[in-house]
Amino acid sequence: MVSPAVALGHRPPPHGGNLIQEAQRFGLNPGRVLDASASLVPFSPPRRLQQALAEAMRSSALRDYPDRRQAALREAIAAWHGVPPEQVLPGNGAAELFTWVARDAAALGVSALPQPGFADYARALRCWDAASESVPLSLAWPDQSDPHPWPLAPDSLANASVVWITNPHNPTGQLWSRASLEPLLARHRLVICDEAFLPLVPNGEQQSLIPLVADHPNLVVIRSLTKLFAVAGLRLGYAIAAPERLQQWSQWRDPWPVNGLALAAGTAVLADQQGFERWQQRVQHWVRHEGAWLQHQVGQLPGLHPRPSSANYLLVEGQASLLVLREQVAQRGVLLRDCRSFEGLGERWLRIGLQDRRGNRRILQALRRALRHQPLG
Repeated sequence: MVSPAVALGHRPPPHGGNLIQEAQRFGLNPGRVLDASASLVPFSPPRRLQQALAEAMRSSALRDYPDRRQAALREAIAAWHGVPPEQVLPGNGAAELFTWVARDAAALGVSALPQPGFADYARALRCWDAASESVPLSLAWPDQSDPHPWPLAPDSLANASVVWITNPHNPTGQLWSRASLEPLLARHRLVICDEAFLPLVPNGEQQSLIPLVADHPNLVVIRSLTKLFAVAGLRLGYAIAAPERLQQWSQWRDPWPVNGLALAAGTAVLADQQGFERWQQRVQHWVRHEGAWLQHQVGQLPGLHPRPSSANYLLVEGQASLLVLREQVAQRGVLLRDCRSFEGLGERWLRIGLQDRRGNRRILQALRRALRHQPLG
């Protein structure tokens, strides 16, 4: 087992979900580790998705090259959102699509990156030597999960041609209102909105920017199916944007960016609109009730202050450094997100991915035991 003194020297990964590496670091069996560093639903994927994968394995989906146009999946996504298929482009997870929109951003000027924020935007911009600037977000917000107004004043973004947004925001969990984001489209040459977690948020779809795409060719909305269906290994996301922009990306990217199994699974679950809606309602019910319960419970622990969140994760602030606490919790088989990779946060912050009640109780038990061993402050 790795001692905290040694482990604290390691560089924090830019993403959560490093289960295998972290289990090896602590000498743990990966199958017995609860990974709350990644924010995925705690349920098995829908039966329809699993059936689609099994059917694809029995068919020629592995043998044949996948459809380069992703026609069936594009049509299913378009029907769900009520947009033309030409406005849809599936990708090898949202990360691949960030890379291509970053190429567009690089050609337009300076990108504004609200911080703290998801590190993959900066990674994508570095691929093209793009100019960017950090814009600090307030780390104080109302004690509620209702949509908040976009907090950045126009003058704070005056130097930016491009603005990158997450809604709900990662890692804070704040949900921005559509009405407060829409004015950005008149001020900037390109607005990129990452809505990876929005389908999980109760009433979150009401704040989506997707209905604005038709009238704003400078808007790109990127979604992921990873979070909603807990299929991070499948790698499936999509962009909704102006057809001309997506056609250009298709010329830049690899010939077969989405594999045959992902195409089959994504098409099956999105084409089943009633099933998709039932699944989304189940997930949103879990986020609403389990999120409020976990926030209250963590708030009872000494030295920890969980911030209100609309998403399936909690950002937790400590009175002192939480690095030793995180390591001690990990030694007990529970992984929490190290927030040092988020610009603007640091050692006093952790992010907890919401689990089912059993998993959340396990997180709390590990935190209580670690705090008894090493009180904060």
